[in-house]
Amino acid sequence: MKKADIKMIPIYVMGKQFDVPEELTILKALEYSGFDIKRGCGCRGGVCGACATMFRRSGEYKITTGLACQTVIEPEINLVQLPFVSTRKSLVPVRDVNPDSLDVAQTYPELMRCMGCNTCTKSCPVDLDVMGYVSAAIRGDWEAVVEGSIECVGCGMCAARCPGELTPFNIALFVRRVYGMNLPKSEQLGKRLKEIGDGIYDAELTKLKTMPNEEMQERFLELQANKGASI
Repeated sequence: MKKADIKMIPIYVMGKQFDVPEELTILKALEYSGFDIKRGCGCRGGVCGACATMFRRSGEYKITTGLACQTVIEPEINLVQLPFVSTRKSLVPVRDVNPDSLDVAQTYPELMRCMGCNTCTKSCPVDLDVMGYVSAAIRGDWEAVVEGSIECVGCGMCAARCPGELTPFNIALFVRRVYGMNLPKSEQLGKRLKEIGDGIYDAELTKLKTMPNEEMQERFLELQANKGASI
């Protein structure tokens, strides 16, 4: 496609207009506009949650949340720079927690301030039922917390919008870690951990760490090709 054929659309970044090619993601549109995004961009694949952002569509009163690497821009969309959500995170070692007597409210007392307003769920850029797993944490249903939050990307948007000042994603992470620490250990996992401890993979790891980028890329492409052929 020739440059003359690319349709440009106006967007607004913190009130200033920029003209950018349509169909870019928010992250790429910000970078096209000259913003040097070094922090808050993460994996760029919709997994890590580092690029959570807020925006307002043209003509709408509502502020919308999304992942900047996944959300496609629209004409006249109003953007802000990627925010970092500062939240409190418990430093209690999960090894010291007894799952049979676990009371999350002792570690995160703000849990009991939940108003049931569902703002957290409405703010989630990956459409999780955040209030659902918060309610499960209050009830002590740890399995429901794990199941409801397992796909959380940890972006922090639920905490940013919560009027009760909860940190749902950190609460869920705490429960998942306690729950996971006390699951029965698989025989295969124990075998693999022993192999790692015995240094079976040390030589291969050292080779990978010192491998030139070109050779690493070739190996990656070869693995991807073999994976596709086996499907």
